[in-house]
Amino acid sequence: MPNYGLLILRLFAGVTMLLGHGLPKLGRYSELSSTFPDPIGVGSELSYFMAVGAEVGGAVLLALGLFTRLSSAALFMTMAVAFFVVHGNDPFGDKELAFIYMGMFMTLFCTGPGAYAVQNFFRVSFGRFQWLFK
Repeated sequence: MPNYGLLILRLFAGVTMLLGHGLPKLGRYSELSSTFPDPIGVGSELSYFMAVGAEVGGAVLLALGLFTRLSSAALFMTMAVAFFVVHGNDPFGDKELAFIYMGMFMTLFCTGPGAYAVQNFFRVSFGRFQWLFK
């Protein structure tokens, strides 16, 4: 049963991130990339590109169960920046969703994708870093 739970968590976390955050940001890329907050000092456009990359690419990979730990780490960091930096001074209710996403992504980072993941159909060895790619 835990594998079904991980499948459901991956699908909910990945699909809601993609539909609720990633695709809307991607659709407004040219409009928002120059005015996006730059919380880590790399420039607005690069910050926006990284957020969109995590929220679209990472969300798709997570939902499919490909490179689950890497994609969940990227999504966790994106939500941590949103929670602690971008919305750091906001009331908890305004940043609660980022906090919930952080919990889901940290859980998936720690557990991996479970048995029902696309990556389980491939037998690729990454040596001592194998755990990171599961």
